[in-house]
Amino acid sequence: MHAVYYERVGAAAEVLQLADLPDPQPAAGEVRVRVQWSGVNPSDVKSRGGLRSRTLPFPRIIPHSDGMGVVDRVGEGVDARRVGERVWLWNAAWGRPFGSAAEFVCLPARQAVPLPEGVPGEAGACMGIPGLTAMHAVLAGGGVAGRTVLVAGGAGAVSHYALQIASRMGVGRLITTVSNDEKAALARAAGADIVVNYKTEPVAERLKEITGGRGVDRIIELDLAVNAALDMEVLRTGGEVVAYGSSPLPLNLPFPVLLAKNVQLRFFMVYHLDDADRARATAALQRLLARGELQHNVALRLPLSKIVEAHEAVEQGRAVGNVVLQVEGAA
Repeated sequence: MHAVYYERVGAAAEVLQLADLPDPQPAAGEVRVRVQWSGVNPSDVKSRGGLRSRTLPFPRIIPHSDGMGVVDRVGEGVDARRVGERVWLWNAAWGRPFGSAAEFVCLPARQAVPLPEGVPGEAGACMGIPGLTAMHAVLAGGGVAGRTVLVAGGAGAVSHYALQIASRMGVGRLITTVSNDEKAALARAAGADIVVNYKTEPVAERLKEITGGRGVDRIIELDLAVNAALDMEVLRTGGEVVAYGSSPLPLNLPFPVLLAKNVQLRFFMVYHLDDADRARATAALQRLLARGELQHNVALRLPLSKIVEAHEAVEQGRAVGNVVLQVEGAA
């Protein structure tokens, strides 16, 4: 099979190698998926670049946890009727050596989720990290029904889905922040009621004005280290911050403010969701997909052979939306 791998961390152009490798075979409880699309996420780029660790957990790694394809073989104990099923993948490369940047990937059957009819394959490659992260961020802590919610960075891969999901789950008022007019248009199309340009507007003042000085009920935060001070200023007493990401900067949280405002902080990493939370988020995501209620902002599509370009686009923040690689037939 064609596959991309790395055996040391470093710059994409220096460590990613396209090669022919033996086709994998599914073990008991696994399915083998012929991959059509492989999703490239910031966490994949950070792992390859050595930002998480300079030591590889396995001698050779095929990257990417997200993907979409068709089940073509099953291991012992897996229903043979799954062969031919279109699926989206989660955690393909998390705690495992071989992810979706290959023509085939084998993984536990439950990590290959049926892709509802009519959903584009490339969209399936955006569900494992962006889709599930957004869904859990919205559902956590009792959901968003009737609440005023601020979604930071509304044009990002996760936040774009979070806006859509919140708008379909009874949110009271949906606010987001962006850096330019192009992103503002994306955010409005995703369901944002109010869009604040943090480059040109005083965000704290605008949010206080919008909420009548009360503050927002919940913040879905993609960069807590950068936005912590702002979040504490605009969050209402008893409000909640749900944080799924942060820059590699010192995190300075003003404890007296947290204490005085009874702030709830909720951190999570989508890779580590417990079974109940993952099942709930997956089921809710499947319902929206089946009804065709989600827009999929795929900003960059490239063949597997252009994986270096894809990693660099994610690393440099050049793609406003999801980045996917077409794998089937890649050369």
